[in-house]
Amino acid sequence: MAHVTNFNLDQKFDFTAALKKTIMMIGGIGAILLVIGIFTTGGEEHGHGEAAHQTEHVDAAADHGDHHAAEASHEEGGHAEAAHEDEGHGGFHWSKRFFANLWINNVYFAGIAIIGVFFFAIQYAAQAGWATAILRVMISFGNWLPFAAILMIATYFIAGHDLFHWTHHDLFVKDSGHYDSIIDGKGGFFYWPLAKGSFPIFWVARLVIFFGLWIFFFTKLKNLSLQEDINGGTSYWYTMRKWSAIFLVIFAVSSSISAWDWVMSIDTHWFSTLFGWYVFASWFVAGLSAICLVTIMLKERGYLEMFNENHLHDLGKFIFGFSIFWTYLWFSQFLLIYYANIPEESVYFLERLNSDKYGGFIFVNIILNFVLPFLVLMTRDSKRHTIFLKVVCTLIIIGHWVDFFLMVQPGTLGNNGGVGFMEVGMFMLYASVVITVVLTGLSKKNLIAKNHPMLEETYHHHI
Repeated sequence: MAHVTNFNLDQKFDFTAALKKTIMMIGGIGAILLVIGIFTTGGEEHGHGEAAHQTEHVDAAADHGDHHAAEASHEEGGHAEAAHEDEGHGGFHWSKRFFANLWINNVYFAGIAIIGVFFFAIQYAAQAGWATAILRVMISFGNWLPFAAILMIATYFIAGHDLFHWTHHDLFVKDSGHYDSIIDGKGGFFYWPLAKGSFPIFWVARLVIFFGLWIFFFTKLKNLSLQEDINGGTSYWYTMRKWSAIFLVIFAVSSSISAWDWVMSIDTHWFSTLFGWYVFASWFVAGLSAICLVTIMLKERGYLEMFNENHLHDLGKFIFGFSIFWTYLWFSQFLLIYYANIPEESVYFLERLNSDKYGGFIFVNIILNFVLPFLVLMTRDSKRHTIFLKVVCTLIIIGHWVDFFLMVQPGTLGNNGGVGFMEVGMFMLYASVVITVVLTGLSKKNLIAKNHPMLEETYHHHI
């Protein structure tokens, strides 16, 4: 450890008042924009926005001669019209858009938080040493998980009826004019073992259990890492390797099911066998970008002396590679659905591509999350200079928020959605609070895992 001792291994991040003030200003601007958005959204009236979309479902199904899909879509459309009847007469209420945005940000930032823990666990399970200097940066993102859990659960109980079409009980009553055979067939996934249309105990239990497991493993891994600082030795590394392997198996299952529960179930008729992977890829790239930005911020403030352009290059390669992976999944999902041309599947893309509210954001999504990262990070030098990575990582974090916006808003708001003051404001407010929680957690303990057995490997890492 002769070389490593040249560095200050007991350094702590000082979360300065100036930095807190900057973050608070971002949050304050976001709060102002959010309030402006609430006042400007309240007067919108688009009639039966969602019902109009469902009518398109019927037309698409009828055009393909698929009577069953047309009938099912008609049933869902009829219910949507009933559910949104108040919108047609009294105008669209801002609270529905507010809660849709709350759900987008809840899911998005919860994903970034768990990706920090996931990437931390990967380093131990893979016995990787190159990133030892920034392990504490990765695990610090898990500090947001308890807050994310409270916000997710609260949002569901306050606004679940507006967010999730399948929560309407008359969809499961056969004598009802709103009965939907497709949603009824999926009812057990939400309501088991209770009656369909009552309380979705199975769905809520998964939400609570997944967050409980994620928070447990975050706490366990963080505490073991801190104990290693105090006691040294290799036993903690082996213990963390074991717990990391267990967590990765649980995360593989829970991340996919949470994607089905929290996002895919919004469009209840539609499904995609790639969706779990797709949401994971979106979370992963955004999480890597967030880790990279925090690391660069620390480096520019004089911390993490042993972190150099070689480590930055590896982070850049991860971001570059998984941006391509996300694009591969996006295109694969789109291509399979386009090629099969099944009405129940293709309508998911049609209602986004043909919409004046969402159509343009499909291309924004592809440009921010694939075209720009691909072109900018293609060269070796660009992955070794902070200026390129700061720009690309910021664009990716915004871009993958757009990705989740496109997953959630069309199914919840129909034509009443879009990007305005409310969306921008809530994103800025959420981001500032998450950054504050992450940096506060990071400032409480040593910035470097000083007794990690692979610290020497980090020092000598060269590519």
